[in-house]
Amino acid sequence: MYNSNKEGGKMLRGIGTDITHLSRFTKMTNQVSFAKKVLTKKEFDIYQKLSGRRQVEFLAGRFSVKESFAKAWGTGLGKVKFQDVETLPAANGRPITTSTLYHGKILVSISHDLDTCVTFVVLEDFDGTSNSSAR
Repeated sequence: MYNSNKEGGKMLRGIGTDITHLSRFTKMTNQVSFAKKVLTKKEFDIYQKLSGRRQVEFLAGRFSVKESFAKAWGTGLGKVKFQDVETLPAANGRPITTSTLYHGKILVSISHDLDTCVTFVVLEDFDGTSNSSAR
């Protein structure tokens, strides 16, 4: 862990990144059932209100955030369930990610360009205490 302030303060718990191709999701014949498996109920409610490319971007972005979180958590998706991580939009549109596994601060970036979605997740503790579950 990196301590950005030796007298206490923010501690970097983990960083994860993921790159996903949108075509992987547009080619799915069972996209809705995959979305139900991957998305939380609140995420799925948003997904259903979208259509076309925006719906695919949303699904790919949420899937990619979950992958990035699992990498930042240090276990990969084998130990992190899709339902353990939820990303919802704030009033200003910024993605806010929460997890049942981790109670520190989760910083997220989601970017789309042409056929690519890239996400970054940073897990940050304060004074090394996040009340996070054991990995």
